[in-house]
Amino acid sequence: MGVFVFLPLVLPLTAWPVARLAGHHLHPRAATKILTVAGAVLGVCSSLSLGLLAIVGTAQLPGNPLPDGWSDPEVRAAVPRHEVVGEASVAVLAAVTVRCGLLLLRHRRVRRQVRQTLEGLPATRIAVLPDALPYAHTVPGGRDRGRIVVSTGMLSGLDSRERRALFAHERAHLDGCHHRYLLVVGLAARANPFLRPLRSVVAYTVERWADEEAARVVGDRRVTAHAVAKAALLSPAAPVSTLPAFAAPGPVPRRVAALLGPAPTVRTWPPTFTAVGLAAWAAVGGATLSAMSSANSAVTMILILHAATPL
Repeated sequence: MGVFVFLPLVLPLTAWPVARLAGHHLHPRAATKILTVAGAVLGVCSSLSLGLLAIVGTAQLPGNPLPDGWSDPEVRAAVPRHEVVGEASVAVLAAVTVRCGLLLLRHRRVRRQVRQTLEGLPATRIAVLPDALPYAHTVPGGRDRGRIVVSTGMLSGLDSRERRALFAHERAHLDGCHHRYLLVVGLAARANPFLRPLRSVVAYTVERWADEEAARVVGDRRVTAHAVAKAALLSPAAPVSTLPAFAAPGPVPRRVAALLGPAPTVRTWPPTFTAVGLAAWAAVGGATLSAMSSANSAVTMILILHAATPL
């Protein structure tokens, strides 16, 4: 197993170049999907490596629930500096589990609170709340695919065409299941801090994705840009980072500037011999190598532990 078990912990660095370039040079839909898949693979492999290190490093500690054969010198020799690395991995893995659990609990709690607020209102896809505080966001659902929640305070600040852009933007969030991308990269960033740049970029690209859909529906990119700018001046932050919002915190001027420019070229994958293309392939290579290293380490671990465990 050797050094291979450590590689998934640092290979998320290979996704940094594409995270830096994707928001500028890729269609936001393609950027969101590429970064989310890369983040998910790298985050899972990183967590698996931590788990393997924790098993090997703590097998020889007194009072552990593992079979006695797992503390055999051959098992401990499978990972260099097993004592220090193993004990540290236990603490880090526990922290990762807690952080991911808290994010999931917060995501679920906010969704439940919003649904309770909507109880008693007509069962329409758009729920208009009589609230002077301006906001607009989506509430993911099950069979009904979620609802759009908008306040009268937000609607009063937009004209009719800008309201149409707002609703088209929010429908794009629901139809594209953007909350899932945000949740996945949020969990990945908590699994490995090297993946935090991907979370920030995906938070931006899902909004750009919805902006482009809104501009297509409205048929006027300038109107959509005005709606985004005005909503940003009116709105507070989204209730939770895994729920998209029309005026989500972040580089709103970049979103407005992109809408005032030409529509981005729709590609599922960037050209290879470009900066963003090479960066995307580097991220794919890093994710692939991370998966292969994790698989190699896991298989080696299973074989060693199986041989060390008495029948």
